[in-house]
Amino acid sequence: MSKVIQYFFAPQSPWTYLGHDRLLTLARQYGAQVEPRPFDLARVFGLTGGLPLAKRPPERQAYRLQELRRWSDFLGLRMNVEPKFFPVAPELASRLIIAARDAAGADTALALAGAIMRAVWAEEKNIADPATLSQLAVESGLDAPAVMQAAQQPKAEEQYQRNTDDALAAGVFGVPWYVVDGQGFWGQDRLDFVERHLQQR
Repeated sequence: MSKVIQYFFAPQSPWTYLGHDRLLTLARQYGAQVEPRPFDLARVFGLTGGLPLAKRPPERQAYRLQELRRWSDFLGLRMNVEPKFFPVAPELASRLIIAARDAAGADTALALAGAIMRAVWAEEKNIADPATLSQLAVESGLDAPAVMQAAQQPKAEEQYQRNTDDALAAGVFGVPWYVVDGQGFWGQDRLDFVERHLQQR
C-alpha cells in the first residue's frame, strides 16, 4: 500500500510554488500518493499568530524577497519575486483545484495547481480572474465550463472549509505543509526530511 502525503497549500504562495514540482517528483520516486488540500491560509494565520505579508515589518518583507531570489536561482525555477498580480484572492483558484480533484482525480488537480502557481509567479497572470482560470483548466485537460461551474457551488466551498479545519487540526500554521504518517513538515525547504521519511517506509 502506497504512502499518502497530505499536501496542505495555498495556490498563491511563492513557497508552495517553489516546492510543488519537487514534491510530485518525490512522490513518483517513492510510490507515494499526494492528496491536494488547498485551504484558507488567511483563516489559519488569524488563528495561529501568522501575519499577512503587508502587515509584516519592512525588514522581514525585504528578507523574504532575498530568500525567494536565492531559492529560485538555486532551483533554476523561473520566478518574478514581485509579480504583477500579487497579493491575489485565492478562493476561486482553490475551489477550482477541489472541483478538478472531484472531476478528474488527484493527479489532474495537482497538475492544475502547478499551472495556477506558475501563472502567478512566472507568467504575470491574475488567478482571481475566472477567464484566466478557465484557460488554465483547458490547458490541464479539463472540461473548463463544468469545473468552473462546480468551483462556484456550495460543495466546493464546503470542502475548502473542511480542508482548513483539517489543517488546523493537524497543527498547520504555514504553507506548504506536508503530512506523512501523522508527521508534519513545514516548508518546501523541509522536502529533504520528507524524502528521508519516505525512505524509511
